[in-house]
Amino acid sequence: MAEKKSESKSESKSETKAPQKTEQRKEQNVRYLIRIFNTDIDGSKPLYHGLTNIKGIGKMFAKAICIVAGIDWHKETGKLNEAELKKLNEVIKDPKSSGIPTWMLNRRKDPNEGTDKHVLTSDLDFAQSNDIKFMQKIRCYKGWRHAHGQPVRGQRTRSNFRRNKGKAAAVMKSKIAAPAPTSDKDKK
Repeated sequence: MAEKKSESKSESKSETKAPQKTEQRKEQNVRYLIRIFNTDIDGSKPLYHGLTNIKGIGKMFAKAICIVAGIDWHKETGKLNEAELKKLNEVIKDPKSSGIPTWMLNRRKDPNEGTDKHVLTSDLDFAQSNDIKFMQKIRCYKGWRHAHGQPVRGQRTRSNFRRNKGKAAAVMKSKIAAPAPTSDKDKK
């Protein structure tokens, strides 16, 4: 009886080892770091979440990219094949011609070119800094606020934005005034 139990235990151990080896083989196909549009993306994250690591792509735009490319947005990024990565790069490079609506683009009616486009990564930083420099040059209200380090979008400044060039500008407590000397006339 004891021999049968030990035999059945050894058989069950050998059965469990076989599936583990196939799972390890499947995991070897998963890449843990994917490079999409010059950005490293964690391969264990879902695709729509991984695409948000690219500067200029938010959650909704990432889902739109996945839909247009025909890829499930819940699929792990590391399990994408080369054809899917190529399709993603094409859609990200030119989203307007791929079928993403114009209202989802982040640079509509560009002041320099007059076109609708979606800028990403360093191009987004460059466009934003040029816009701020232009506003400062023409001395519009927003440009003046940017130049002086004030909030631009109408926020209150009484309680927030109290820093002045890196130094905290907290409320100064005045010294407690000593009671004024009283004269004999006041006592009477």
